[in-house]
Amino acid sequence: MNINKTKETKLTLEQVLFWLQVDGIISDADYEKCKQYSANKQTHPLKIVVDCEVRDQTQLGKQLTLEGLSEWLARKVSLPYYYIDPLKIDVAAVTMIYSKAYASNYNILPVQITEDEVVVATAEPYIRAWEADLGRMQNNRHVKRVIANPDEIKRYLTEFYAFAKSLKGATTAHAEQQSSQPVQNFEQLVELSKAADVDANNQHIVNLVSWLLQYAFDQRASDIHIEPRRKLGNVRFRIDGVLHTVYQLPASIMVAVVSRLKILSRMNIAEKRLPQDGRIKTKTSQNKEIELRLSTMPTAFGEKLVLRIFDPDVLLRNYQQLGFNKTELAVWNRMTSQAHGIILVTGPTGSGKTTTLYSTLKKLATPEINLCTVEDPIEQVDPSFNQMQVQHNIGLDFAAGIRTLMRQDPDIIMVGEIRDLETAEMAIQASLTGHLVLSTLHTNNAPAAITRLLNIGVPAYLIQQTLLGVMAQRLLRMLCRYCKKPVEVSDEQWQNLIAPFKAEKPQQIYQAFGCTECRHTGYSGRIGIYEIFESTPTLKKLMIADCDTSVLQKQAIKEGMRTLRFSGAEKVAAGLTTIDEVLRVAPEGVDY
Repeated sequence: MNINKTKETKLTLEQVLFWLQVDGIISDADYEKCKQYSANKQTHPLKIVVDCEVRDQTQLGKQLTLEGLSEWLARKVSLPYYYIDPLKIDVAAVTMIYSKAYASNYNILPVQITEDEVVVATAEPYIRAWEADLGRMQNNRHVKRVIANPDEIKRYLTEFYAFAKSLKGATTAHAEQQSSQPVQNFEQLVELSKAADVDANNQHIVNLVSWLLQYAFDQRASDIHIEPRRKLGNVRFRIDGVLHTVYQLPASIMVAVVSRLKILSRMNIAEKRLPQDGRIKTKTSQNKEIELRLSTMPTAFGEKLVLRIFDPDVLLRNYQQLGFNKTELAVWNRMTSQAHGIILVTGPTGSGKTTTLYSTLKKLATPEINLCTVEDPIEQVDPSFNQMQVQHNIGLDFAAGIRTLMRQDPDIIMVGEIRDLETAEMAIQASLTGHLVLSTLHTNNAPAAITRLLNIGVPAYLIQQTLLGVMAQRLLRMLCRYCKKPVEVSDEQWQNLIAPFKAEKPQQIYQAFGCTECRHTGYSGRIGIYEIFESTPTLKKLMIADCDTSVLQKQAIKEGMRTLRFSGAEKVAAGLTTIDEVLRVAPEGVDY
């Protein structure tokens, strides 16, 4: 079969199947199945192969994917393969190259533009008329063709141009207002009374916000940061614990986007000087409910807005999914099965404390138990227990909330966070009167929680009497299972990671490499590591007014506590993460 193409023609299924047979990828049976399925001539041939659920004979029968076939096609036609990662594409710039109608006609997607080059993704290697047109328009730039997933080209072609249209429409509609009215920022504070917001209910702004939220859900973002700057504001997503810049929006549009989100979350849009909190309940494109927690902060150039995304599927997990090993789970179950006392979960913001507590509460909330919470704010509404929202504006703080719960005949109380002495005293009072109390605290490790309680004024004898234990935790990025590669680890590296413990060095560990499945980061998803400090008679004797955290930590280790780094080392040995990731996330161990 002649596979050389010299004229403008679309890729055919016959040609693709011929190549797949030559490479030994498909069987004769799959070849015939694909030919019979090809009645719809409008479908891209690679898509037909995938729809037929063809299995790769060279990869032990692994099912072929559209992304994998696109990469294979790029090699066959000697063109670069391009994985479309929308986080790395300047949408406003690339959509200026072609009109949407022209790009749709050829099903091409501009993905990158520099001073010297324009990169355009296509799934039709033999259609090149657009290349000549682009060459005439871009006099000084080289045109580079790349092969990409046809479905992704079609999807992002629609999304990118819709986003660009909304952005352009919002900018144009308010261009005069933007030029005559100063953008709200600290440098122009005296003129704030004259400034008028861009209309947050403008249809273009509504579309921008809807697209932005849906985009964040699709990218598995845990947080959205909307940050105003002098001219261009930043939109960033936190994915697997790391922030990625997504877009830059004009300052006036940024103000309107923030206002739109404030309206949706029922905040006071006129109040821009004070921080505010709100929440939004919405649905993803898969019709799954998602809750968003919003927080504003006044900055030099306007209001910064952070949206935390709470996915019910993420917030409620079993202990194995959370990352507990058998020893940690046994200690945690022993602590949470006590009738009274205080259990603390510590760690910085975003370390998974809420997920751990909610998953635990879900397990503890049986029909025989009255479980009540006081939170600021309620992270996830759950019908299994009774939840109270802190409202500072009417005097309902954590301490007042606990005082109220004490009169509600509770068995278990969860306090969102112990921030001050009054809250700590009420939590202790609850535990002394026969209740199990769970709460969170911000410390670097588990033993440091004792020092923190002493610092806010809790007497040492009350800590000794009520504290059942403390669990510190962090979240590690997990290696992508599709592209991780084994590497050797030196004795020195391993000993530095597990010190002061002794553990056999694994025969091999894995390193992040990067592929299309993980957006070339090498990581996908996160898992917890834990350090559980359980109160014992010996440790209680060390919980004194001038308590030395290092002495307490060393004694806890002697009695069986494993540090965060050692917990991370277990995940490294199991091939779930890397040494670099553990060192990045977990604080240093104890020096002897």
